[in-house]
Amino acid sequence: MSLQLFGHPFSSYTQKALIALYAGGTPFEFRDLGPEYPENGAFVAAAHPAGKFPVLVDGVSTVVEATAIIEHLAIHHPGEAQLIPADPADAMIARMIDRVFDNYVMSNVQRVVGAYIANMERPDPAEVAAGNEGLSRAYRWLESWLGANKLPPHVSLVTCAAAPSLFYGDWVERIPSDCSRLSSLRAELLALPAVSRCVEEARPYRPLFPLGAPDRD
Repeated sequence: MSLQLFGHPFSSYTQKALIALYAGGTPFEFRDLGPEYPENGAFVAAAHPAGKFPVLVDGVSTVVEATAIIEHLAIHHPGEAQLIPADPADAMIARMIDRVFDNYVMSNVQRVVGAYIANMERPDPAEVAAGNEGLSRAYRWLESWLGANKLPPHVSLVTCAAAPSLFYGDWVERIPSDCSRLSSLRAELLALPAVSRCVEEARPYRPLFPLGAPDRD
């Protein structure tokens, strides 16, 4: 099989790539980065400039970074889902919102999670507060944007970025009640088969979440 995805089921960015593969019906081999597969970790350490995942191998091509993996799939393995809108203007908007979810939702989730991983008993309060404040600001920006704009049809690059970001983001800092559009989008995304599959595959790893995974999802 030419396509191999290296990652971990509980990783948000691995899920981002997996959603694209599942939604497209694209055959691939998953190469788990659990401790029982040290050879996979060694490959990623050499393949990615920072040793991060996911990493996609497609024959002789190696693609790093989840957004680039989705772009690669859209070009070389177009499936049932239109991952990148055909209209260039719509594609630009999709790429913009992809960056918003990665840089201002997921990055703030990681900031809070990182503070707990660094010190489970006494996480840095400044880091936790900054991460939560960043999430709140991103939520309200997205709520306003959703009120004036339309997302590409599912499953797109935006879907792939938004689903894990909102899934884990709501665990760290609840989406406020006055962000009803964003809450509805989260519920809509979690009901999609490709997203639901990722959630279920990651369920056994929930004890790893340092803040304590909620039971509501």
